[in-house]
Amino acid sequence: MSVRRLAEDQFQPVGFSFNEENAVWAEATIAKYPEGRQQSAVIPLLMRAQEQDGWVTRAAIEFVADKLSMPYIRVLEVATFYTQFQLKPVGTRAHVQVCGTTPCMLRGAEDLIKVCKSKIHHDPFELNEDGTLSWEEVECQGACVNAPMVMIFKDSYEDLTPTQLEHIIDRFQAGKGSDITPGPQVDRIYSAPAGGPTTLTEEIVVQKAKIEPAPVAEAAVPPANAARPVTTTDETNPALKTPADGKSATPGGPDVKAARKSAKPASDEIKETISETAAADAAGKGTKAQKAPVAGQLSLDDKNRPAGIDKPATPDDLKMISGVGPKIEGILNGLGIYTFAQIAGWQKAEREWVDGYLKFAGRIERDDWVKQAEALARGGEAEYIKVFGKKPR
Repeated sequence: MSVRRLAEDQFQPVGFSFNEENAVWAEATIAKYPEGRQQSAVIPLLMRAQEQDGWVTRAAIEFVADKLSMPYIRVLEVATFYTQFQLKPVGTRAHVQVCGTTPCMLRGAEDLIKVCKSKIHHDPFELNEDGTLSWEEVECQGACVNAPMVMIFKDSYEDLTPTQLEHIIDRFQAGKGSDITPGPQVDRIYSAPAGGPTTLTEEIVVQKAKIEPAPVAEAAVPPANAARPVTTTDETNPALKTPADGKSATPGGPDVKAARKSAKPASDEIKETISETAAADAAGKGTKAQKAPVAGQLSLDDKNRPAGIDKPATPDDLKMISGVGPKIEGILNGLGIYTFAQIAGWQKAEREWVDGYLKFAGRIERDDWVKQAEALARGGEAEYIKVFGKKPR
């Protein structure tokens, strides 16, 4: 980054203050920041000072510092860091900042610098004879895809050729810089491909699948002119018959509620059947009857199902095996699997049965549950670390 210093004393004015319009603007800008954070307005105030005088003077830096109760050095740091702040007089009609960073350099920035040297002055920051133009080379200005580029005050001009830059400088020299539209100087929109889009140029119509409504039984749709049935008599609706005590019956009365309560949903019947089957199976194997969650479609009577045991007083923490979480541990416990030793003793057929039951698609083999269980059964966490080089889970 280039060294940036304030202009020599001979160029520095005696004092600085905002004009009436800018003074009102400055107060409104400072008021936007929370109490105690007014110093955050330093950049906009410096920029407004530059717009008023054309460059940032020492007097302007001190004025902004006093207004924001900041040390002079802190405001000087800001002014010298950002290349948008001009620290010495620049052209009154245009100060051309040529990007010289790699993308622009590869696309012809050096030729643009040659134009500036020939049209303005050989040296950067030096004014032309009329004092209306100046130039400098700066770091990346953020439009690399449209390289090479220059900035003139707040506007960027991109995709430049030396001839185009000559034309732009001439227009600013004549006081007609507003005739030039900022942005890309070729046939492109912002950073879109030059010459227009090259892909996805045709409209693509996506056909949505038509979902037909489910057929409705004819009996469920009465004719349009059919009279609505009256269901308020005892004959048409037995549930509304007047009880012997003379109290009127309601749709939510005790008779109806009792009928609803007695009717079990089909899902409850299925759950009971599964639980009874699991309990009977466990009892037949000499295990404690448990409600084993049905995680897959394999039969609990399969000969390859691992043998279960009664729940010991202190079951092993199966979650120490990588791949076993609280839910899987609960399913294994439901199958009568409580210890590392049980898992360590699984044969291939038993591993495949459990893998299919859990719908793991080979995960038991990939995670090597048997080897993990062997280490944990043999020496707990210490043995696991010795074998695998890390703590379990």
